[in-house]
This record gives sequence, structure tokens and C-alpha cells, in this order.
Amino acid sequence: MNLYDILRRPLITEKAMSKKESERTLCFEVPVEANKTQIRAAVEKIFKVQVEDVRTSVVPGKLRRRGRFAGYRPEWKKAYVKLKPGQKMPEFVEV
Repeated sequence: MNLYDILRRPLITEKAMSKKESERTLCFEVPVEANKTQIRAAVEKIFKVQVEDVRTSVVPGKLRRRGRFAGYRPEWKKAYVKLKPGQKMPEFVEV
């Protein structure tokens, strides 16, 4: 798996930005099959920083309806990556 396939996109939400400022933690959307060691290696290689801790959570898909038809969105995985003290925080551009 390619490094850029592991880190699909940074999550730029209010909660993620507050975690970034207060806890030195970055938040990414990653594939469900990616594990913590792959996520750690990808962040260290792409952003050239040292990672202290990686936490992951699988977000279940929501029920969505279109009239009388119902289905579920796919589940996805979120990774919280905490950087070691003294590491420079990468900046994301909000689009």
C-alpha cells in the first residue's frame, strides 16, 4: 500500500482543530484495513516528524434514506496521531 493511500485526507473539523492546538494531535481518515504501524510510518515519512502515539476508531456507517429506499453509508476509520514534544505541527489548507 502506498503512503498516500494510507493517509486519505486530513480531517479539518472543529474537534480536530482543537485537538491539534491543545493536544498536539493530528486527525486523518485512513482505510479500514490500515493498522497503527502503517499509519505511524506514513505520517513520519510524509511530514518528517516523530510520532508518539496512534489511536484509531472505526466510525460506523449511517442509515440514509431516499424515499422508501434505505441503505447504509460505508464505515470508515479515523486515526488520531499524537506528535512527540518539540516536533513542528504541519499546517493544512482549508478549502
